[in-house]
Amino acid sequence: MHRSDVLIIGAGPTGLVLALWLSKLGIRVRIIDKTSAPGTTSRALAVQARTLELYRQLGLADAIVQRGHRVAAANFWVKGEPVASLPLSRVGEGLTPYAFLEIFPQDEHERLLIERLETFGIRVERDTELLGFEETGDGITATLRLADGQQETCQACYLAGCDGARSLVRKTLDTGFPGGTYQQIFYVADVLASGPTFNGELHMDLDEADFLAVFPLAAEGRARLIGTVRDERAEQAETLRFEDVSRRAIEHMQVKIEQLNGFSTYRVHHRVADHFRTGRAFLLGDAAHVHSPAGGQGMNTGIGDAINLAWKLAAVLSGGAEAGLLDTYETERIAFARKLVATTDRVFTFVTAEGPMADVLRTRLAPFLIPKMASFEASREFLFRTISQITLNYRGMPLSNGVAGHVHGGDRLPWAHDGEGDNFETLKCLTWQVHVYGDTSDEMIAWCLEHHLPLQVFDWRPAFEEAGLGRNGFYLLRPDTYVAIAETCSDPKVIERYFNHHRIRPFFNNP
Repeated sequence: MHRSDVLIIGAGPTGLVLALWLSKLGIRVRIIDKTSAPGTTSRALAVQARTLELYRQLGLADAIVQRGHRVAAANFWVKGEPVASLPLSRVGEGLTPYAFLEIFPQDEHERLLIERLETFGIRVERDTELLGFEETGDGITATLRLADGQQETCQACYLAGCDGARSLVRKTLDTGFPGGTYQQIFYVADVLASGPTFNGELHMDLDEADFLAVFPLAAEGRARLIGTVRDERAEQAETLRFEDVSRRAIEHMQVKIEQLNGFSTYRVHHRVADHFRTGRAFLLGDAAHVHSPAGGQGMNTGIGDAINLAWKLAAVLSGGAEAGLLDTYETERIAFARKLVATTDRVFTFVTAEGPMADVLRTRLAPFLIPKMASFEASREFLFRTISQITLNYRGMPLSNGVAGHVHGGDRLPWAHDGEGDNFETLKCLTWQVHVYGDTSDEMIAWCLEHHLPLQVFDWRPAFEEAGLGRNGFYLLRPDTYVAIAETCSDPKVIERYFNHHRIRPFFNNP
């Protein structure tokens, strides 16, 4: 009988990232998908700064930046004229190595992940469908239908449901998926076109016409149009063609379409599963939470789920932690998913609302406020911090302790960079590690050496203070680079107590 450590259902970005991280950490994975080939169209376009920071751990960030497209500005149109512009080229400067909006379509993204996964000898098993599973003592027993139509029974220590909004894993677990569905039908069109909106920037129509956004792609003249279908046409979503889509917004934004390369429609839901874990089965990505496309958060959040779960599964499976560590996956990720759904729901409702009042807010108030916001560095920074997911944190949760400087346990480690170096360079190591900014004790040095825990001591510099880091304390960093302990002292017993309390042995398989 085929046995793996982790059986992954679904080979979208979430499942592929989970498989990649686990493979890098030496865990045996099997990943299946019922489709015959990777997707050729996609709704997900933005790769947020936090995702790129985490991708640095596997050497993926540079490839995405090279293959993708950096968006210089977001422009807003009313009545056929651009009325406001928000510069984006260095909107997060000083906060992250990736201080920009990166467009890299999901279909290309998946191909890159598949390429990298194959370097570990792992191939996605296509035309392979999960029929059912059950927990059996020390593992999961699953029944699959293979590409040749035969059924197979296989075993795994854990099962990861990355199988989308209609997840069979979630249904099998009988986990509730409360929320709702927006009335609008969305369409995605991949086009070759020309006009003023094809200048490599993002353009969005705020008019009372159908919602439309033009997302630039890397190739000249190529873009993804994402728009809404309203009125009676929404009732024929399944048979809708691009020719049936209203031309009002397209004409308002002076889009001259020369070639249609792909078209699809979909409904937008806003839902969060009641639980992200039941026993040895987990829900990730759209199987756990779905929300509007506002802010380009969906795919990035699923990738965040995968990375959060990957290091915990690897620790438990390798003997580096007790199984209780896995309880923290749901605690940490469900809180963010609920907040995200509420936030994107408000933005989405504003952008797509109908009626006279909504039209006034979008066509008159928004064009007035956007330039005002863009003129203030603080408002630009707030917007970037929120959308880029660098403010996502696990404060007040079981694995998060202490405060040092402006940094709390559970925070993403702040990026500090000057002419003397970059404190993120050491984060490429997928292990626990300790960062000290300033001086530390001989006891700390000796303890970390004895326990094979990487210790990075940085000479104190003004850049660290500007980033909000504390001097002469220490930060214990998790393998996903979030801060586990933020401490003002240099006593290694604080770390020892933390690991003992959580039954973690981070040095179990460290080199």
